[in-house]
Amino acid sequence: MERVTKENYYLDIAQTVSERSTCLRRRYGAIIVKNDSIISTGYNGAPRGRKNCCDIGCYREQLGIPRGERYELCRSVHSEANAIIAASRENMLGSTLYMCCTDPADGSVVAGTNSCMMCKRLILNAGIAKVCIRDTKDTYRVIDTAEWIDDDDSLSGKMGY
Repeated sequence: MERVTKENYYLDIAQTVSERSTCLRRRYGAIIVKNDSIISTGYNGAPRGRKNCCDIGCYREQLGIPRGERYELCRSVHSEANAIIAASRENMLGSTLYMCCTDPADGSVVAGTNSCMMCKRLILNAGIAKVCIRDTKDTYRVIDTAEWIDDDDSLSGKMGY
């Protein structure tokens, strides 16, 4: 019997969480894990009580805004932010955030994604030590968040992710 790795086990859960997303462009799911316990989950969607893009359309799509830019025009709270909001900082210190992005059209995994600049800041301040991002059903990247301190993309002037 071959068991799924812990990383892919948690990424499978993050991928399932992404199915709750209400975004028309990309569905993200995130879970925060510490000591093999799931601390919280989050997916991208409008704040509680507000209308979702899947119900009223995407304003950024209508304006032709590229991904990774002009987030102030987006209705959604990102999956990482929602997972962080749902957890206490004490529980997040030294934890790992697992994230998966899927295409709303067919549910396929979108490779090469990463957290945006704002979510990277939230992850750093939450004390999350690693981020594991799914690229395919079996492959993923593990990022030590300490790298984001020295490699400060907010100083590059480059937009997007």
